[in-house]
Amino acid sequence: METNTTFRRIVTGHNTEGKAIIVSDEIPTRTYMVGGPNGAKFHEVWNTKQTPALIDPISKDAEESGLILGPPKQGTRIRVIDFPPESDEIRNLTKEQAFEHFKTMSGEHASKAGGNAPHPLMHKTETIDYGIVLDGELTLIVDEGETIAKAGDIIVQRGTNHAWANKSGKVCRIVFILIDGQFEESLR
Repeated sequence: METNTTFRRIVTGHNTEGKAIIVSDEIPTRTYMVGGPNGAKFHEVWNTKQTPALIDPISKDAEESGLILGPPKQGTRIRVIDFPPESDEIRNLTKEQAFEHFKTMSGEHASKAGGNAPHPLMHKTETIDYGIVLDGELTLIVDEGETIAKAGDIIVQRGTNHAWANKSGKVCRIVFILIDGQFEESLR
């Protein structure tokens, strides 16, 4: 798969008579490269700002300035990420460089690099994330272990310290649905 392979975002809504309509059918336009021209490509698809999610007649894309790692507080986010094969540049990031990497996504608080971390891009968010591998394979790394997720596999990431590494040699496309969460007191 090429990193420029496109997909459509189809959004439904309601007309003034309350009938279901297709509001938009387009290629997502909010995309961000993280880690430079050879880094991961984030395709921002949609987000909600509250739970329960507000269902109105015709919603527009929520306005946000730049890429944001997590979902809105009490909200959700869906994105597609194209992970290129991991380079030595990523594997050799310093703690400070990893922090800056997450800072580009307003996620510097999530960075857990350094020390004996099994990967420089280890991070932890107060979210439940559903990851669905569409194409390729991606290694999920946690504090004590790792596993390879392949096309069709679904990951339920529950606020754990983790990183993603593409060790396959070809691009991996994965969909993430992020849900704002709250740590139980023992996990804070």
